[in-house]
Amino acid sequence: MFDEMYSSDASVREHYSKVNLWLEKMSSSKINQKNVEAESHFRRIGITFSVQDNSMSERIIPFDLIPRIFTNSEWSKLEKGVIQRSKALNAFLADIYNTGEIFRASIIPKELVYSKSSFEPSMVGFIPPRKIYSPIVGVDLVRTGQNDFYVLEDNCRTPSGVSYMLENREIMMRMFPDLFHSNRVSRVDDYPTRLLQTLMSLAPKKCENSVPVVVLLTPGHLNSAYYEHTFLSDQMGIEMVEAQDLFVEDDFLYMKTVNGPKKVDVVYRRIDDNFLDPLVFNPSSVIGVPGIMQAYRTGGVNICSAPGCGIADDKSIYVYVPDMIRFYLGESPILDNVPTWRCENSNELKYVLENLSKLVVKEVDGSGGYGMLIGPKSTKKTIKEFYQKLKKNPKGYIAQPTLDLSSSPTLINSQISGRRVDLRPFCLVGQEVQLCPGGLTRVAMNEGSYVVNSSQGGGVKDTWVLAD
Repeated sequence: MFDEMYSSDASVREHYSKVNLWLEKMSSSKINQKNVEAESHFRRIGITFSVQDNSMSERIIPFDLIPRIFTNSEWSKLEKGVIQRSKALNAFLADIYNTGEIFRASIIPKELVYSKSSFEPSMVGFIPPRKIYSPIVGVDLVRTGQNDFYVLEDNCRTPSGVSYMLENREIMMRMFPDLFHSNRVSRVDDYPTRLLQTLMSLAPKKCENSVPVVVLLTPGHLNSAYYEHTFLSDQMGIEMVEAQDLFVEDDFLYMKTVNGPKKVDVVYRRIDDNFLDPLVFNPSSVIGVPGIMQAYRTGGVNICSAPGCGIADDKSIYVYVPDMIRFYLGESPILDNVPTWRCENSNELKYVLENLSKLVVKEVDGSGGYGMLIGPKSTKKTIKEFYQKLKKNPKGYIAQPTLDLSSSPTLINSQISGRRVDLRPFCLVGQEVQLCPGGLTRVAMNEGSYVVNSSQGGGVKDTWVLAD
């Protein structure tokens, strides 16, 4: 297992040296005090997550005080790779909903794409402003060695977690200002400004406002990411709205205000496709806006991310992203995929069934770490159950080798112990394509665990990118 802080000879890596000195000066009582402060902060501002157990309770997300650190050179490779991947995914979405060149080139079977429930027929023949379908792309990365990074999955619909990234940084700067003064840490607090600029750059051609009006559309307070919705709307200085706050007239979208209707140019939507417009999708939806798709298709408003982006998140499509990069960009992939077996292929299914105890098996449209088998950590009973699931529905699964995720020093009961981590950086795609120099580092808080998702007990920590 690669240790992010310590070299193989147990010496501290140079970019962690100042943090190591800081930790050596911290007493156990000081650490405990700061942990309590952090928990109190998260509780006060309302950052919770849902735990899928019998209680279905809301809990404070575990926050670790030790930052995860990248050198500028390490980050440079990741930045180029994530930007490259985000461009290719947007090109793929523009292609499959229009000319379908990648099908004619026999790179991706069109039957595979068209068979997915996440493919949205209503988007066929339509091109959004600047050909940008997914303006916010979250790419989940893992590290297995000094220079070995792999992409686990892509998130093009509404990647969540950026509020954790920003709040992690805020609380670290508040509690340990001297630590930041002694390290040249790239800022992340300008992300909301960058996000707003990206969304405004995607205003439709019919936009008449000198400054495009952007709103955040939320399904409401019962949504698990509602805190993030309120946080981002507040940080961007835009209105957070629900369906009842909006209406369509003459193929334009309007927001109700105390001063009368106000035209909306861009909707940053945080609701699923199926609930967006009851006239096009689920007719029983009460959290959608009737007619918004008509306004969208006629250029009266832009919806970000575009309906139908979910096809790019599908784990069976993920296999082809390196080919997309070569096809659309004419470049070699900078970041590697994890080797992946598509269970709908009979030969690959045979291999997976014979090696379930060694592999990780995932639902192609799954998220949150649910519906997943980690073979080396599973019981014989669970493996047998997955065997039957794969036999019954092979199209619904992919399999990957069990990667030994890198370990990051983590405070567990006032003691430093290594825990596995992943990383979700956030790429903004608009008039410019840019990657925020940081991201959401998720931590598997339980010893030996590979599951970093907060909904299953994972924690978070601040992610530092050191400037040159």
